[in-house]
Amino acid sequence: MADPSLTSLSAAEQLRRLASGDLTSVELTRAYLDRIAAVDERVGAFLRVSGDRAIEQAESIDRRRAAGEGLGPLAGVPVAVKDVLCDADELCTCASKMLEGFRPPYDATVVERLKAADAVLIGRTNMDEFAMGGSTENSAFQPTRNPWDLRRSPGGSSGGAAAAVAAGEAPLSIGTDTGGSIRQPAALCGVVGLKPTYGRVSRYGLVAFASSLDQVGPLARTVEDVALLYDAIAGHDPRDSTSLPNELRPAAPEVDKPLEGLRVGVVPEHYAEGLDPEVRSAVESAIEGYRQRGAEVVQVELPHARYGVATYYVIAPSEASSNLSRYDGIHYGHRADESQVAAELAAERKAASESGDKAALAKIDSALVRLYRKSRTEGFGPEVKRRIMLGVYALSEGYADAYYLKALKVRRLIREDYDRAFEKVDVIAGPVTAAPAFKLGELVDDPLSMYLVDLYTVSANLAGLPAVSLPCGQSKSGLPIGLQLMAPHLQEPRLLRAARMHEAASPTLPTPSL
Repeated sequence: MADPSLTSLSAAEQLRRLASGDLTSVELTRAYLDRIAAVDERVGAFLRVSGDRAIEQAESIDRRRAAGEGLGPLAGVPVAVKDVLCDADELCTCASKMLEGFRPPYDATVVERLKAADAVLIGRTNMDEFAMGGSTENSAFQPTRNPWDLRRSPGGSSGGAAAAVAAGEAPLSIGTDTGGSIRQPAALCGVVGLKPTYGRVSRYGLVAFASSLDQVGPLARTVEDVALLYDAIAGHDPRDSTSLPNELRPAAPEVDKPLEGLRVGVVPEHYAEGLDPEVRSAVESAIEGYRQRGAEVVQVELPHARYGVATYYVIAPSEASSNLSRYDGIHYGHRADESQVAAELAAERKAASESGDKAALAKIDSALVRLYRKSRTEGFGPEVKRRIMLGVYALSEGYADAYYLKALKVRRLIREDYDRAFEKVDVIAGPVTAAPAFKLGELVDDPLSMYLVDLYTVSANLAGLPAVSLPCGQSKSGLPIGLQLMAPHLQEPRLLRAARMHEAASPTLPTPSL
């Protein structure tokens, strides 16, 4: 059995030991596979674990290292990948019955870059179906549980990615963030999660939810580890038309350099009614810590931020309804039993003919339309169906101007608010969530309350900004509390340096006991 203490090391320390020869990739990979075998039945972070493949990759890296060959920046370190990114060597289900058994014919750019960096791809993490949800309860296959309290949600939709890191099942993981789906689970699980600037990390090979909002990003236990993973996956990709051509400035080399003259913005609206007192206290304490370390704390106004959730839940479902229209059982995805469809239609036609009801007979679907309907009904879960209906309604004739186009105008106002705020400050600090982790099942029948979990996170996606969540304390019951920092576009190095300033002066959360 591998040394279990290896899973408590940061990825940066693991890389140093691998490079010095004190550790092999096989030893490290086996330690994580052992940890997964020991705890994941209770946590449910992984949908699939690629044990044999991971060991083969680790053995290959060890051989190349011994031969003195050049290796990638993540050589030998395991990485877990959210089950929404294509990998030609793995299934990609998006935690949906619609894509159950689907094997992509190509690698996503992020997966391609992880392989080029010589990361060991250890498995595919659970998620809300098609990344739609904030609790990872919408997976078609299993819920994921928060390692800090197995009765509670890890957040979502990247709940599996966050829980895997928090539980010591992976040192690094890849998630996606459409309205907070990296930062919210990172906060609830007590890890660090970065949503990069929109277009900074390629979306090629990412199964789309809302194309103008989706962004791939890293999760890890430390800011330095997040910076290492970000540097490995970020950069221009000509295969993604929204990929930014700006030269990539690596974040990891300077992450430990404190920022001189840092200006931290505080938004009064973040502290309105509904914010848990323990969350407020922890976030205010973190901001005061910046002040004590020489930062200037400046109040800034974001007058349109209060419309963020409403704006997001028009734009995101609208784009989702369009993106998910391809899953019809013919082009992609689950196909209903055609013989059953034919039998149903025959029975309906017979009944209508015998009753002489010509109107009912005329309304019966064609075989193709019924196959579409039945395939989508069987393949999609309740939350995905809900968002498709919201999106179709918002885009329908007579309503598109009132809802979708107006939401796009408000989105522009939100972006302009941030542009003005960042003329005065370097980063904006605030809460990630209004409360610590909620119990599994607590919000599942209350979609509106579940959507409001995104209150503090959606604006960064609407404005395309980089934002990071990092631990800033624990509640009296021991649940993690997260601090969110946002920065101007393409300022990930500055953002992570600011995050590291807080982390360096704060106690590190332990791995939860399971």
